[in-house]
Amino acid sequence: MKVVYMGTPDFAVYALESIINAGHDVQAVITQPDKAKGRSKALVPTPVKAKAMEHNIPVYQPEKLREEENVKLLTDINPDIIVVAAYGQILPESILNIPKYGCINIHASLLPKYRGAAPIEWSIIDGEEYTGVTTMYMEKGLDTGDMIEKVQLAIDADDTGLSLHDKLAEAGASLIISTMEKLEAGTATRTKQNHEESCYASMLNKEMGNIDFNKSATEIERLIRGLNPWPCAYTKIDGKVVKLFKAQVCQVPEGSKPGEIVDVTKKTFTIACGKDGLIIKNLQPEGKKPMDTVAYLNGNKLAVGMMAGE
Repeated sequence: MKVVYMGTPDFAVYALESIINAGHDVQAVITQPDKAKGRSKALVPTPVKAKAMEHNIPVYQPEKLREEENVKLLTDINPDIIVVAAYGQILPESILNIPKYGCINIHASLLPKYRGAAPIEWSIIDGEEYTGVTTMYMEKGLDTGDMIEKVQLAIDADDTGLSLHDKLAEAGASLIISTMEKLEAGTATRTKQNHEESCYASMLNKEMGNIDFNKSATEIERLIRGLNPWPCAYTKIDGKVVKLFKAQVCQVPEGSKPGEIVDVTKKTFTIACGKDGLIIKNLQPEGKKPMDTVAYLNGNKLAVGMMAGE
């Protein structure tokens, strides 16, 4: 197929490479504009742009995709299909109608659940047992188009936002090839979404990571994993901000106050929650690199009765 590919972050790199390796003709890649990073404010290409440049594929980075010149560009290319994965802009109807086989989105959830920007992280935070990838026809609504194919994956007890991201990116890279083959063969099915079963996976923000120890240890442990590596769950210990990356649910003495440090050993410490407690395994003190709890305790004197979050 003659393909235009639209995507921006690491998640979208997997499928782009898969489409190239399958022998399809990627005529153009459209991605978000480069962003300034670090103290130098040097412009850094998006991961998808970097991969496209490796393969000498023309790259376009419009501020607003819906502008007439971009619609003309795509009309002139006249692709058989536009494949979209975490691109970051809504496609206008003028573009949705261009390709022969439509605009096909690779979405990292089992639609109709978890429409929106952060389906991977929310599936962990909400305690889902399974998630997956759905290929779907794009339409004017947000992730509301007819579904084509799905692949389901179990969410492991130690999955983080990062580990699940990588699993789903690989699954999506395989699924889009299957979907493209079926579209070309005329065997692709269309299944309407049941909108009553949908839920919205809102964008992540740093404030979400501020831990409320009145919640159960199970809820907080899922939050820690879901927000790892960004934006990270965090609290204050001894007056300093600490990011938490790994914790284990455990029982704590009756009457423990939420946020109270109820146990300190040479290797670990435990914080009480609204129900049960958390043994902290991996964390990052303010201004330091991530470390295991042993290293943290070597440089920070904690005592039973101290309060986290204050």
